[in-house]
Amino acid sequence: MDRLRPRNRAVFSGFTNAEIEKMEKLLRESRRQSFTHDFYQKLAKSFNYSSGRAGKPIIKWTEIESWFQTRLQDSPQVPENELLSPQGLQCKEGSEKTTASKASVAEASPAISASEAFTVNLLCGVGLALSLWVANTVYSINLVTDPSLTLFIISITELPIVILLYGCYRQNRQRCSYLRAVGRGILGVPIGALLNSLGAIALGAPVTFQHVAKTLNWSLMMSLFTIVPASCVLGSSWADWKRIFAQTKPNGSIEYLICLQAYGAVIGGWFGAWPMPLDWERPWQEWPISVSYGTLSGYLVALVASLGFVLAHRRLQHVKKE
Repeated sequence: MDRLRPRNRAVFSGFTNAEIEKMEKLLRESRRQSFTHDFYQKLAKSFNYSSGRAGKPIIKWTEIESWFQTRLQDSPQVPENELLSPQGLQCKEGSEKTTASKASVAEASPAISASEAFTVNLLCGVGLALSLWVANTVYSINLVTDPSLTLFIISITELPIVILLYGCYRQNRQRCSYLRAVGRGILGVPIGALLNSLGAIALGAPVTFQHVAKTLNWSLMMSLFTIVPASCVLGSSWADWKRIFAQTKPNGSIEYLICLQAYGAVIGGWFGAWPMPLDWERPWQEWPISVSYGTLSGYLVALVASLGFVLAHRRLQHVKKE
């Protein structure tokens, strides 16, 4: 066997700090006779399935075996009458998963009551109604007569309401201040506008010079309905963005508000674009009038629907507790 397995094999150096810490801990706590092939294979599997190894090369169990053998040779003072069998490793993995789940719960979005959800949606709806009233009463315009300026008024009115409200429900309140959440929301405005404008152009929005202002102001409004609330609450947590928007798995009342209102605005805008290519020759068929009407309608419907989902979610949680 010594001929088949050279003792001076080079030690694998691609372990992460977390993996090295775990192996050091196992080395201190484990009995030497517990280091079997099955032990190394289970440990390699746990490393390869961990989130910290995403995008990194897969670890072979022989590389872990080589690391342990080298450490045992370099540290003969490690007691040989200490712990861990493969079953113990599974127990430890279970406890670590429990700890991680508790940490994720602690870092989740703060709970929001039904009355708070109603207040958030009500203020967003009132801000939208106020902006349309100002455009019609003060400037004597609407989405048909002057879509660009009307959309700009909507965006300016909704901007402080959305950012200031959703900043109150940020994740990780101990590490993220309210001002930081507000800053994330402000940063999300141009990012969301860019993404929405690129999406609209990819789906056929005109790119002529006379439509630039219209597309920009529509994108700003869409950014407030889709990206900005998530920016305030989630920050740069890509896993949460993916879970809510790509997998449609909101967890908690505030995430229901974010998810459903964003989807409502997007789906409403998509339906609003249907009349544009028809030959009815109506003024409201021009870009982005019908799309804006669809977006606003979908957003308002989502305000009501999201409140219903919040009530249903809280009732379900209450039933589970009982």
